This record gives sequence, structure tokens and C-alpha cells, in this order.
Amino acid sequence: MANVKVAVRVRPLSKRENAEEGRIIVEVDNKVAKVRNIKVDNRLDGPWDSREKIVAFSFDYCYWSIDPEDPKYASQEVVFQDLGTSVLSGAFKGYNICLFAYGQTGSGKTYTMMGTPASVGLTPRICEGLFSRQDDYSEQPASCRVEVSFLEIYNERVRDLLKQSDHKKPYTLRVREHPETGPYVQGLSQHLVTDYKQVVGLLEEGIAKRITAATHIHDASSRSHAIFTIHYTQAILENNLPSEIASKINLVDLAGSERADPSYCKDRITEGANINKSLVTLGIVISTLAQNSQMFSSCQSINSITSEGDSSPVGSHTTGSVSGTRRQAYIPYRDSILTWLLKDSLGGNSKTIMVATISPASSSYNETMSTLRYASNAKNIINKPRVNEVRPLPRLYYLHIF
Repeated sequence: MANVKVAVRVRPLSKRENAEEGRIIVEVDNKVAKVRNIKVDNRLDGPWDSREKIVAFSFDYCYWSIDPEDPKYASQEVVFQDLGTSVLSGAFKGYNICLFAYGQTGSGKTYTMMGTPASVGLTPRICEGLFSRQDDYSEQPASCRVEVSFLEIYNERVRDLLKQSDHKKPYTLRVREHPETGPYVQGLSQHLVTDYKQVVGLLEEGIAKRITAATHIHDASSRSHAIFTIHYTQAILENNLPSEIASKINLVDLAGSERADPSYCKDRITEGANINKSLVTLGIVISTLAQNSQMFSSCQSINSITSEGDSSPVGSHTTGSVSGTRRQAYIPYRDSILTWLLKDSLGGNSKTIMVATISPASSSYNETMSTLRYASNAKNIINKPRVNEVRPLPRLYYLHIF
């Protein structure tokens, strides 16, 4: 079992925030992110005002990416060394991995996940790492096969970003669920890649097709959730017997959360409602999973204490009744396409990392607090990752070697 790892990244002030002379209200101290409530801070203290001036959240990683001259500055390379290498290490061992970015519109999700030509993000760096495999990740060489797919979820519909459509309007794909392997997208194209250059080409092709639009916060805001999936399969020899381990890496760039603007046209309002619907569902799923995980942990503790304190049949009966009275809450995965596709990554067979991106500006206080509460909840989710070993391979079986 493994808890979801959570990282928080603070971006620089935007041009708009600088023009408004925005005040920085976020501070990072090692693994703690602190947010100052300036509305409370500017008022006189009184016995009736119990609101906190500073709220602190603890995470696995906190990245201060505001000023490159600051000694605490976390560059794209620093983020990769912490999170990207963890993804690669897990994949090489045969685990499913999910890395997803969540945050307000314009808070730096796409920059963190994809980056720019001058400052490459996590997704390209992880792909490069698969093809320049370091010796310290694995004790033995393996023949490998890498296949990728790229999809977006827009207005609760799935679109293949790497497949040409013969129709004027982009066609949509259906989500199905396999009884053993879980949810999948029927008809999603899989592309065999043999080097990093091919991956970059597919990434650029898919990113160019993503739906973006101008919002009051960002000129080219992502209006869809994008999931870049890597199927990484290794054929290895263990005790002179051929076997196979397969890992699936989901790299997810979520659309930004935001408040509706009445000046938007109908299309913007509709897509914003769908974005918020899926993110609200994701929040409910995260919250429910966190509660269930905490309930499971407390039951385990109670059972352990009871069994140590009383080993008689009566004690055993009491333990069973304690566990039996606590039913885990239903998790509404199917309430949105996003949560359905991420079902295995949240509470299932996957090692999962969440990157919460936030603005440091006082004007984004509510959105920043919402993101940090979201991320704090996600920390409590317990997944059950396992190595995906496949049946022993026939003698003549081989995988493409690069």
C-alpha cells in the first residue's frame, strides 16, 4: 500500500498580477506551504475574530518557482529530479504510475507538465528517461517496447489527439470497463515509438490539437483535460525463465478550475460548467477515498489493539463487530469521464503523484486555498500498487529492442 504523494508548486506573478501590483501571500518553508489571509491580517485583532491569519499545509514536496535568483528557486530540472525520476523508477519496476497536475486556470499546470522548448516539462523529460535508461534504475538489462496514446476530455467527450478524423467535426470515443484491467477508451490509437524524437513529434501533434481559449485569467487556457499514456513493457530473464512486466504511465494535465464570468459566450460557459463538473467530481472522489483510507487505517489500529489486549474468542468477536459497523462510502467514479478513466490511479493499482499549482497573488486567495485543501485531502488516499507481471513468455517471443 502507498499514499498518494503530493507536491505544491508556486508560480511567479503574472503580467496581469504585476500590473495590479498584486501582493504575494504565499510562503514556502521546506515542505510547508503557508497562505496569509490579508482580509483578516488588515483588521484589528478582536476576541470575536477566530479566523486564522496564516494557514499552513504540509506536503511531500513544496516548490518555490517565483524568482530564479532566489536560492530556494525550484526549476523544471529540480521538479523532475524529485517527481520524474520517481515515475521512471516505479515504471522500470513494473508499477502503474499516474502523475497529474491540478490547479486554477493559469497557475502553471501545462508549464509544469509540458513546459516550453526552452524549459522542458515533466512529460518530455520522463519520455526521454525511458530511452536513456540509467543503470541505477534496474539491476538487469531488458528488451523493451514503448507505445503511447494521447487523448483529451472536452465537454465530457473523449477525443483522440493522435488520430486524423475524416469528418468535419472531431469524432468522440466511448469509455468501456474491462473486468480485470479496468476502464479504457475503445478505439483509442496506440503508437509504437522507438526513440525520444518520435515521442516529441507525437506530443507536439497532440498539443497543437488541444482546445484552448482566452479567459479573463489566461490568454490561451486549456479547456480540456489531457491524458498522455505510455505503455512500457519489458521482457526479462528471471532465473533463466523469460517473463514480462508491463507498466502504464498516465501523465495528466487537467483543465483549470475557475469561476464563471457572465461576459463569456454560451460555448465558454458550457465548457466551463463541464470542466467544473468533472473537477468537483474529482474532489468528491478524492475526499471519499481519503475518508475511506482513514477509516481503514483506524480499523486496522483498533483491530491490532484489541487482538493484543484480548486473544480470547470473545475478543475476536468484538474485533469483527468493530470492523463490520464501519462501511466504506460509495465512490462515484462514473459521475464524470475524467474520474472514470482515473479510477485505477485513485485508490487502485497505481502509484500516484499529484502536483498542485498555485498563484502567490492575493487576488487568487480563494482559488489557492481551494487547491491546497484539495491537495491536502489527496495526501490521505491509500493506493494498492502491485508489480504487473505477465505469464511466462514462449521461447520465440521477443520485444522490439531500441
